[in-house]
Amino acid sequence: FARPSALSLRKARNQAGPKLFSREELLSILKLLQGKPVEVEGGGKPIERAADPQLKAMLLLGLNCGFGNTDVASLPQSAVDLVSGWVEFPRPKTGIRRRVPLWPETVAAIRGAIDNRPSPKSRSDAGLCFLTIQGNPWVRTRLKQSSDSDDEFVTVNTLQQRFSGVLKMLGINGRRGLGFYTLRHVFETIGGESRDQVAVDAIMGHVDSSMAGNYRQGISDERLQDVVNKVRGWLFGEGGAA
Repeated sequence: FARPSALSLRKARNQAGPKLFSREELLSILKLLQGKPVEVEGGGKPIERAADPQLKAMLLLGLNCGFGNTDVASLPQSAVDLVSGWVEFPRPKTGIRRRVPLWPETVAAIRGAIDNRPSPKSRSDAGLCFLTIQGNPWVRTRLKQSSDSDDEFVTVNTLQQRFSGVLKMLGINGRRGLGFYTLRHVFETIGGESRDQVAVDAIMGHVDSSMAGNYRQGISDERLQDVVNKVRGWLFGEGGAA
């Protein structure tokens, strides 16, 4: 097996287009998740589905905090302060500490999701912010038993399945590689317009192995707030949205 060259990988990425959602696409997704009809081009029948408080809250966490699938699926209620509007939650993949200010829209959505959360199937999941209708984490591993081979653990990503269904309804699934994790790409890209990459990386939970990173002991709340405000302003406008 020959590894593809860097040039061929760049060409493939260029042909696929940017792995991002547009502002208009995200607003349409949010509108649909609120149970509101989304108009279609050409005057066809509006697209409708039932409101989905949990998926809406997880989507906003992806945009507000750069959280990925596993982040939101494993987020404990104890990590979220809905009074002060901050979340403190180490990134599961790296263990890097993250402290992120929440938008008012995100706080309201999390409250709504927790109020409508199903009962946990397992007592160990009782403290999570979000659970599927079956009472399971949105991303989990389970043992797959096989009669002709060794048993193995497989990942059950219900979040990606549900989100992909929403994209398909809206016709946003035509570009390769789009999914819930794309929200991290959106946060990184738009947050970078704040011109404070250090603060963006801190929110994203990136490992900083530089000399400056070794010496840096913290980042001010104001810098973190500036980054998330940049993304909020891009998405909702200066006044925000309910």
